[in-house]
Amino acid sequence: MRLKKAGMAFLAAALAVTGAFYGVTRPAAADVTAQLTPAQLVADMGAGWNLGNTLEASNNGVPSETAWGNPVVTQAFIDRVQAAGFKTIRIPVSYLGKIGAAPDYTVDAAWLNRIKEVVDYAHGRGLYVLINMHGDGYKSVAGSWLICDAASQTTIREKYQKVWQQVATKFQGYNDHLIFESMNEEFDGQYGNPTQPCYSNINAYNQIFVDTVRRTGGTNASRWLLVPGWNTNIDYTAGNYGFVIPTDQYRSSTIPAAEQRLIISVHYYDPWDFTGTEDGTITQWGANATNPAKKSTWGQEDFLDGQMKKMYDTFVTRGYPVFVGEYGSIDKTTYDSSSNRYRADYARAVVSAAKKYGAATAYWDNGWNGQHGFGLFDRNSGAVTQQGIVDAIITAAGGSRPSSSPSVSTSPSASASPSPSVSASPSSSPSTGTGACKVTNAVNAWNTGLTNSVTIANTGTTAINGWSLVFTLATGQAITSGWSATYAPSSGTVTAKNVGYNGSIAPGSSVSIGYQATHTGNAAAPTGFTLNGSTCN
Repeated sequence: MRLKKAGMAFLAAALAVTGAFYGVTRPAAADVTAQLTPAQLVADMGAGWNLGNTLEASNNGVPSETAWGNPVVTQAFIDRVQAAGFKTIRIPVSYLGKIGAAPDYTVDAAWLNRIKEVVDYAHGRGLYVLINMHGDGYKSVAGSWLICDAASQTTIREKYQKVWQQVATKFQGYNDHLIFESMNEEFDGQYGNPTQPCYSNINAYNQIFVDTVRRTGGTNASRWLLVPGWNTNIDYTAGNYGFVIPTDQYRSSTIPAAEQRLIISVHYYDPWDFTGTEDGTITQWGANATNPAKKSTWGQEDFLDGQMKKMYDTFVTRGYPVFVGEYGSIDKTTYDSSSNRYRADYARAVVSAAKKYGAATAYWDNGWNGQHGFGLFDRNSGAVTQQGIVDAIITAAGGSRPSSSPSVSTSPSASASPSPSVSASPSSSPSTGTGACKVTNAVNAWNTGLTNSVTIANTGTTAINGWSLVFTLATGQAITSGWSATYAPSSGTVTAKNVGYNGSIAPGSSVSIGYQATHTGNAAAPTGFTLNGSTCN
């Protein structure tokens, strides 16, 4: 978590952090039709971004969306983030004073509903969404209680279990594009080697989280769950310091025994003198640095590669994907006008190294633009403020920046999609089953752009194994990027073909796909849907 807000002295004083701090509206039915392998999941999550300093913000121990200076989140803003090429949004959440008294520890219904509303903004667009328990474990936050070295561990565990039970129940019908994260940067507040009693409590929290979520049923019995080690620190998670992967004994029997459904969470902010120290000493990073005096003596490309390899060797080789839930660097252009170039180099390198070693990533954006800010977007207008960094992230994750003159290919490797297909190639042609089909659209438009989430339901009595969905775009529209299918051509009558993992649609089941497009004043929904030659209603 990065809390910096320039010009907010009262907040900086209250939440000071020092040292190397590592810091659709349609809930889908409880189906597990798209059970991705770890490699497929990482590829499908694509480029990730944090909605930081928002739902985890608080004032005197009470969560408040605007407490730390960011505006209320809107659907239009989330659509702008998606239009920039991001496919995964991590939404940090605090509960704090919204939790009632023992023994029920009831979470305020209005707060849960607001969390759901923000989740729906992203989940309803086909994005991956991660929600967690974020500020409740920070000693520097008023009202924090998830403290691993506190004396009242029995009470803490009971409260933790009750809160996650309520949150998981709220979302039990959402498909597996929603991922839960047990907690964030949990540690005893002392840097250095973990204290073993505290690490044992962190392991216990993770186990309670997994057991509680699984037992709520629905898709929770099979969805991916994210668990961190000590302070989400790579060394203290991958090394021999006490991290224990939770058992997953209550998961759905539909998950093959040899497959995992747990993801390991870490953060990456090395070297801190470049990424977070608020002075003008170290403003450059990487092989392209031109001034050795402005470049850190450690934490360059070779160190980054070694850290990601540790996670690969320890977890990915055993079937556990890794999620670098936070990384980034602050704006130091006040001290060095060229610094943003190195910030882009850094972001590109982190995403590339993570991808190389089987990890997905999410950039930390605290909504602050300007000196010492992590912001990539103007939270009010939705405008991209750091296009160079955004471009570096999107391309490193395997996508491309949306363009006004797209070239949409049937080949995933050449696709303009910022979230490429997870298989080497889509099904070459529909194999069996035309069936009966129903297609629903959710178009959201702005200025000259739009997104459309498309749900394809098999209303027939036989399975569809491999599909092609044909539809006609309104005049003046052109697809610039898409997800969960390949699209060709980019305008006129378009054919969307399944990718490797979502080609099968059982009777009564559905799959969701979507795309971004430009338009010239005509944002109408597409028409004339046919699936494998059958007209859809």
